[in-house]
Amino acid sequence: MKWEGQRESDNVEDRRDAAPRRGGGLGGGRGIGLGGIVVALLASWAFGINPMTVLGLLDGGGLPAPQVEDSQPGAKPQDEGGRFVSTVLADTEDVWSAYFAQRQQQYAAPTLVLFRGSTPTACGQGEAAMGPFYCPGDRKVYIDLSFYQTLRDRLGAPGDFAQAYVIAHEVGHHLQNLLGISERMDRARGKVSEREYNALSVRLELQADCLSGVWAHHSQRGKGWLEAGDIEEALNAASKIGDDALQQQSQGRVVPDSFTHGSSAQRMRWFKRGLEAGDLGACDTFKAAQL
Repeated sequence: MKWEGQRESDNVEDRRDAAPRRGGGLGGGRGIGLGGIVVALLASWAFGINPMTVLGLLDGGGLPAPQVEDSQPGAKPQDEGGRFVSTVLADTEDVWSAYFAQRQQQYAAPTLVLFRGSTPTACGQGEAAMGPFYCPGDRKVYIDLSFYQTLRDRLGAPGDFAQAYVIAHEVGHHLQNLLGISERMDRARGKVSEREYNALSVRLELQADCLSGVWAHHSQRGKGWLEAGDIEEALNAASKIGDDALQQQSQGRVVPDSFTHGSSAQRMRWFKRGLEAGDLGACDTFKAAQL
């Protein structure tokens, strides 16, 4: 992926040198047992889902936003990892701004927060163990860059485009927030069974996979910066973080009713669908008869 020398985003907030601070915690009056946290973190580890949603922190209006003294967006990171994600974020801004403009709409870009260990968010305390996530409460994507080592070494998904896919997927959740899809999901909480909600969550995550494919389609058409093997890196990442693959790895068996992201085959299929179509209309997983 020929990313060096490309535009870097101004919407980056680098908290990596800030002293660790605690925000609102995982509270909200809800007790979560260790088993529930382990399951939630395993799900969010797959880099697709908002871990706050997994932990049930967004229902009932969510937590009040903690007071966070943010560093100013625009102070661009100077290290290679920070510059890489800033460059990918900038390209999502270019792609989605142009896409929305063609439809006489304006795209409100998210902010990307770099942190180490933990950081307060409008959705509760963010932890590195959760993997990258998007918080709709403050419209920010959060990432501890140590996740990329996990992606490479523990999940078996190396490559810079696999890493770009992480960012594009989280920006896909931002699009879902802007389009009101995430809000409809939150309203469904408590009105359907756990099994039914898991099924809805799968459709939400597969849609974000599809949206990341749409981004890749337009990104390559605009910049031509993908190299041989880059698409395969993203597909490999999708296969490694399917619910079936993660469950088999962690517990030695697969429980489809507990899926929250989709199987490896489904995640690859929907990324490819967005990549080939290059249109949001191809990503309506909620109306799809078969995933």
